[in-house]
Amino acid sequence: MLEVLNLTKKYRNTLANDNLNFQVNAGEIAVLIGPNGAGKSTAIKCIAGLLRFNGNIAVCGYPNKSVEAKRNFGYIPELPAPIETLTVYEHMEFIARAYKVEDWKDKAKNLLERMELDDMRKKLGKELSKGMQQKLSICCALLPEPKVILMDEPLIGLDPHAIKELKTMLTELRAKGCTILVSTHMLDSVREFWDKALIMMNGKIAAVRTRAEIESTGEDLEQLFFSITEGAQTGGAAK
Repeated sequence: MLEVLNLTKKYRNTLANDNLNFQVNAGEIAVLIGPNGAGKSTAIKCIAGLLRFNGNIAVCGYPNKSVEAKRNFGYIPELPAPIETLTVYEHMEFIARAYKVEDWKDKAKNLLERMELDDMRKKLGKELSKGMQQKLSICCALLPEPKVILMDEPLIGLDPHAIKELKTMLTELRAKGCTILVSTHMLDSVREFWDKALIMMNGKIAAVRTRAEIESTGEDLEQLFFSITEGAQTGGAAK
């Protein structure tokens, strides 16, 4: 489970995250949605332990920057950054040894095949296209079989097959009890698989809806999203 309490992050005079509070349960896919500049990537980076912040973040009950927490989560950044001088397969071996993954070769082979990278295993990180780098980033994050997965715009740059395969992977991981948080500004990309929607605007969580709530009330998530994001720009955001 992922729990975020009073998360606040300020860059000099800019309040990027303003007292965020939410949780994502085991076996749940939450989408953090909002326009560019809403504070989504900052929140993801804080959760991943890459930024200093005020507040408390727990991963499977452990403080997010602790070793125990890091053992339990995988992170797919918006911009992949492979090691230029390691091959695709060496990336997988590096992650496997760092996380002490058992039977990692079979798991790595399966992930590389699903992301259509198996024939690229000898390619160096610097030789990969951005799309291939993103696929490799996904494989590296999922190899240790994390209990909590953070994804920042994971579908950008992927080809149609990889998009379809990643969505399938996410539903499989949810069925296994994984906690998944996906940050995106593209509603269409996550429409079919989200369980909880966290709508961000101006550094705050402006609304939270579960799929069950949307379906039971007949509320339209897209309309709610635009009423908040466009209303805020004109000074009349919905609550």
